[in-house]
Amino acid sequence: MSQRSFASAEHAMKKKQTRREKFLGEMERIVPWARLMAVVEPLYPTSGRVGRQPTGLAKMLRMYCLQQWYGLADEALEDALYDSQALRDFVGIDLSRESVPDATTLLKFRRLLNDNNLTKALFDEINAHLGEKGLLMRAGTIVDATIIAAPSSTKNEDKARDADMHQTKKGNQWHFGMKAHIGVDADSGLVHSMVGTAANVNDVTQAGALLHGQEVDAFGDAGYRGVQAEAKGPHWHVAMQPGKRRKLDLTHEWARMLNEVERIKASVRAKVEHPFHVIKNLFRHKKVRYKGLAKNEAQLFSLFGLANIVLAKQRLLDLDARDAS
Repeated sequence: MSQRSFASAEHAMKKKQTRREKFLGEMERIVPWARLMAVVEPLYPTSGRVGRQPTGLAKMLRMYCLQQWYGLADEALEDALYDSQALRDFVGIDLSRESVPDATTLLKFRRLLNDNNLTKALFDEINAHLGEKGLLMRAGTIVDATIIAAPSSTKNEDKARDADMHQTKKGNQWHFGMKAHIGVDADSGLVHSMVGTAANVNDVTQAGALLHGQEVDAFGDAGYRGVQAEAKGPHWHVAMQPGKRRKLDLTHEWARMLNEVERIKASVRAKVEHPFHVIKNLFRHKKVRYKGLAKNEAQLFSLFGLANIVLAKQRLLDLDARDAS
């Protein structure tokens, strides 16, 4: 076992554990690292340039996860690793023996994942792990979509907007970017399917792609009216249009019953907002990071896979503690 550096030993002896250290410690315990490494390993290079070995896969995978959790660019992550002992301990870097892998190394790793569709494979592997833990029930699906903004300015080298992104109107406001369409397990609230499209694509057209085929029931908001013609299979529970619901005369019993049904459907659909909250507010992914739909869709698979781990964190920690006892 290698000896700790003075900086690492001093950091370990401090009395207060920060929220970042607690979070990273939990992720170290519950992320299925061995399974994720097995997905990437067949395509990961085993030799580099003459006299230089490639950075270990375990380090690169942890660096990639840090980038998603904290919404950092390649250069920003490199700087953060130099600044933070907690991040270095998580990745397994000791500055007394090695330097932090540079931004170009992380860029090449991300390209490896994107070019070989490995972010989708990692997403599927995480869900397989959660399914084996009994956390994905698959009896029902909730579908929804969220807009991820993209730069709308034409003050760039090409003097044009990203051709893969489009604008759409939501309420009285126009938005430019892409959409992340997700299918969520109605019981656990975990994402089991995802499709990335331009922002102007109608939600209902993607509903069929968000079903896994084993659902008995499926839920959607009022934007999914007419979904039965697009996505046959489960029994669909689509919300009434808000305007029509507001006009219900609640002095009549039938109207009160109909309003209660809508309230119950809304309480089920609320779970679909949790993954959006995680990636937009906790992971800080409110704007696309790359140009083109393919790269951004690939990143979304990573984000939603890691969001599932965060959403199931307490249950996974309880299972881990039970297995350890």
